[in-house]
Amino acid sequence: MNHPFIITKSFLILIIFFLSGMTPSMICLAAAPRESEIQAAVTKGLDWLVSQQSRSGRWTANGGEYPTAMTALAVTALTAEGSTTTQGKYAPSIRRGVDYLLAQSRPNGLIGSSSDQRYTYGHGYAMLALSQILGEEEDIECRQHIINVLTKAVEFTCRAQTQKGGWGYVSAKDGNNYDEGSTTITQVQGLRGCRNAGIPVPKETIDKAIRYIHMCTGPDGGVQYNTGGGPGRPAITAAAIACLYNSGEYDDKYVPKMLRFCQESLNDMNSNAMGFWHYAHFYYAQVMYRQGGPEWAQYKEKIAGKLLQEASAPGGWTQGYIGHVYTTANNLLILQLDRGTLPIYQR
Repeated sequence: MNHPFIITKSFLILIIFFLSGMTPSMICLAAAPRESEIQAAVTKGLDWLVSQQSRSGRWTANGGEYPTAMTALAVTALTAEGSTTTQGKYAPSIRRGVDYLLAQSRPNGLIGSSSDQRYTYGHGYAMLALSQILGEEEDIECRQHIINVLTKAVEFTCRAQTQKGGWGYVSAKDGNNYDEGSTTITQVQGLRGCRNAGIPVPKETIDKAIRYIHMCTGPDGGVQYNTGGGPGRPAITAAAIACLYNSGEYDDKYVPKMLRFCQESLNDMNSNAMGFWHYAHFYYAQVMYRQGGPEWAQYKEKIAGKLLQEASAPGGWTQGYIGHVYTTANNLLILQLDRGTLPIYQR
């Protein structure tokens, strides 16, 4: 028999929610997820990610596409847990993933395949992943191999930069100097990771990229797709702020209005960010984490609540047209920012 007090209390709770304007679907988001719940979801997600790795060490997107980019993102997500190529639960998978990325290094410095129509994404993500691995690599021979690969990769990125200072889906030479915001961000973050790891990066390359971001920023703070104009895009704007922070430009005069633009567009978790929700929050989470304080605490509560609600039963996340590996790796990096394991994301 039901206890009358429990029934009364339940009805009172429901009345409070409805009077405050909340809907039944929002009730489950009322309580902040406990840290133990977040860690349980992260562990399931990481385990699922490992299960998707091929024997060759790579991960892929839908249709077997973008192996370099997906492998780099997966390796970065696993490394964020604290494992390295030699230590920790995920060491075997990280080692195989790193070996795969190193094997993709071409004589011209490109990490990936020139047959990939968007090879700069994979190249940038690979620079980032390998630069985070370098500091923890204990094998002297492998460490030197990573240094050599990253040195050539930086040189390739510098040559691939367009006259305006951005990057496109392919190099400036292959793409007739076409550039756009999202690939530019990927290159700059990869370059910053390399620089932090001790790989020489020309200052002029970064300076040109920052000027490019400024050229793409509209009066409202929204960063456009490229210098051709158009509306500001929340996803690229969040990525641009993260990029400026990575470059040490915390006092950049463009940042305050960029932040306001992102806050108006992304603080509502139900906003689809013009169809690029996971990409947008992958970078916006980095921005908010660097902000710290109450802003990060409030954002983390909301983003963790949403991601835990959307996690699949086997582990990982199934949203996103690029594929489950992409979405899962991004979400795992968001949920692991507080660990402060990876230098590129540290405050």
